[in-house]
Amino acid sequence: MNWNYLILVLAATVLGGVIPMTVRRISANFTIYLLAFTGAFLFGVTIMHLLPEVYHDLGHQAGIYIVLGFFLQVFLQQLSHGMEHGHSHIPTETHHHHIAVVPLLLGLSIHAFMEGIPLGFKYEDQSALPSLMLGVAAHKVPEALTLMTVMIHAHKSRKQLWQILVIFALVTPLAAVLAGWLGNRFEVVSHYLIYLVALVIGAFLHISTTIFYESGTKHHELSRKKVLAIAIGLVLAFITLIFE
Repeated sequence: MNWNYLILVLAATVLGGVIPMTVRRISANFTIYLLAFTGAFLFGVTIMHLLPEVYHDLGHQAGIYIVLGFFLQVFLQQLSHGMEHGHSHIPTETHHHHIAVVPLLLGLSIHAFMEGIPLGFKYEDQSALPSLMLGVAAHKVPEALTLMTVMIHAHKSRKQLWQILVIFALVTPLAAVLAGWLGNRFEVVSHYLIYLVALVIGAFLHISTTIFYESGTKHHELSRKKVLAIAIGLVLAFITLIFE
């Protein structure tokens, strides 16, 4: 377990959460392009590093768990309202309705915990873990930004905002530490971790593809700037193959 990687994920989450707490007005385009870039990078890392690992270990069974993970994320977004891929719904829900904070935080925390599990797995591809750490860290910035924006519009106090942010920031690193520790200590856990990684791959694929076609756009169109942000993210993901 490389603690520097986990500190990077923690710092990225805190950074994303601090932005709406310190910047009064955030451009909608900034969030759209940031999501597109980080979603594309995570998508590329998932396809190029994680998929080969799970298919090598599980064969055709991998597809079953990936599909299950995809639809598990569909269920989780019913709790989180799609916040993990940039859906904040602030113009409508927060203005006219009370925000159901508990289920929202529950769904997002389960997702964050799932993100940490692959970070505690030992990969044959030496570049898989650092690449995945970068992908998760990049994704954490807009994820935390959206979460704290919604919490601000839910009229949470400054103290409550920091409490929510710190707890949320710790979930993914703690999941990675727990997965790594249990995997090293118990052989049965080490054996089944690969199945959990396959589930998380499905969740990553759902989130990233949803970002491509929905987040921040009208009529699900892909603007030139958004395509450029996606292209940059994918190119950087390809560059991680150099370190194999």
